[in-house]
Amino acid sequence: MNAVGKALWFIESHFADDITLEDVADVAGVSRFHITRAFGIATGRSVMAYVRVRRLTQAAHALVNGAPDILAVALDAGYGSHEAFTRAFHDQFGHPPEAIRARGNLDNLELVEAITMDQTLLKDLEPPRFVNSKPLLIAGLNERYDCENSAAIPSQWQRFLPDFGKLPGQLGNVAYGVRYNGDDEGNFDYLCGVEVADFSRLPEKWNRVRIPEQRYAVFKHRGHISDIRRTHHTIWSTWLPESGHEVADAPNFERYGEDFDSRTGMGSVEIWVAIKN
Repeated sequence: MNAVGKALWFIESHFADDITLEDVADVAGVSRFHITRAFGIATGRSVMAYVRVRRLTQAAHALVNGAPDILAVALDAGYGSHEAFTRAFHDQFGHPPEAIRARGNLDNLELVEAITMDQTLLKDLEPPRFVNSKPLLIAGLNERYDCENSAAIPSQWQRFLPDFGKLPGQLGNVAYGVRYNGDDEGNFDYLCGVEVADFSRLPEKWNRVRIPEQRYAVFKHRGHISDIRRTHHTIWSTWLPESGHEVADAPNFERYGEDFDSRTGMGSVEIWVAIKN
């Protein structure tokens, strides 16, 4: 995976944290000079300018969705005070945050949404293993996406991970990214969460999905997590059409093993694709 892809994944997964150019370069595996030059060529922005505008874009979304406390939005965006956040927000969008919240829409704002990462086909996709899975109860944070905004999934994980290990009834230390409720327009729900013993003790804020017993083709994703879109793309565009298998109308999911490191983006990841028996 290229350095810019790794940098983009890290930023999208951590922009609410106090990250630095050194952090981004370290995860990308290159020098600060290298990532500054490569990122600028690829995106037209400096690394830290992209971090700032992504924070402010997410803040704008929170405001039009009715966030009651602007200071809380400011802190989530990495600003230490209401005043500093207001200055930065006005400089970026030409309006104070209170005005955007009051008008309730993002029309004519120069937002910067997540950049879609590389989706070219892999040349060396490993053959899958086949598994008859047990039923699973997954609880976590759910968002609705379409094909154009699914690049924001890493920021969804960013919001969920502080609660990893804290959900009542959690089983094990494995994380799941479940894709379900797809429609003909390409819209789908994505839930990042964990397996739980039951749903009865979960607070209302957590979303839930039941995955029934199902046959799956299970693929190993190799390398950095920012490359996972390429693995998905290769499975659906090449392997499935050539395999003779038919996709089942059931949830598909990513399984992140206990050794997966959410800071470096490395570790064991599997993609489970539901197929008919």
